[in-house]
Amino acid sequence: MNNLQIRQANLEDLSALQAIGRQTFSETYVDGNTEENMAAYLEEGFSEEKLGKELRNENSQFYFAMQVDEVIGYLKVNAGDAQNEKQDPDALEIERIYVLQKYQGKQVGTLLYMQALAIAKARKSPYIWLGVWEMNPRAIRFYEKNGFVEFGEHIFQLGDDAQRDVLMKKPLPDFFEK
Repeated sequence: MNNLQIRQANLEDLSALQAIGRQTFSETYVDGNTEENMAAYLEEGFSEEKLGKELRNENSQFYFAMQVDEVIGYLKVNAGDAQNEKQDPDALEIERIYVLQKYQGKQVGTLLYMQALAIAKARKSPYIWLGVWEMNPRAIRFYEKNGFVEFGEHIFQLGDDAQRDVLMKKPLPDFFEK
């Protein structure tokens, strides 16, 4: 895609982060979830208070995929105690890679993923890991294609629905030797 740029988001981007977060989460998960559970999660998970706290956490970083002046996707990574599941403190968690539906299949997610790998390399992380909803086969295939393997599971609470996420990780030593 022409003019696609990745840039780090900061506290001044809170409203843009909230908008892209709610829209992409909605587009991704509206099918297969109740309206009530979606509304509850969108309100709580993307509240100004929660996002502001995450943006101020030195162990979390957000990146926007920008097409000219439009935010079309974003990445959130966590290290240390910001990880959702306590893993190796040096590991890097990809908590979110979301892209607007109309830009999916256009390498935006791949560029955000490459940003996560660059962060992991800079941190000298031994591996990168994530949780992906078991009912999201497209995302699971993407991660498997990129060398991730399943190593566990956890429960993701969406409103009153406890959903199973597959935990996947990719060791990174080969990445550092290149």
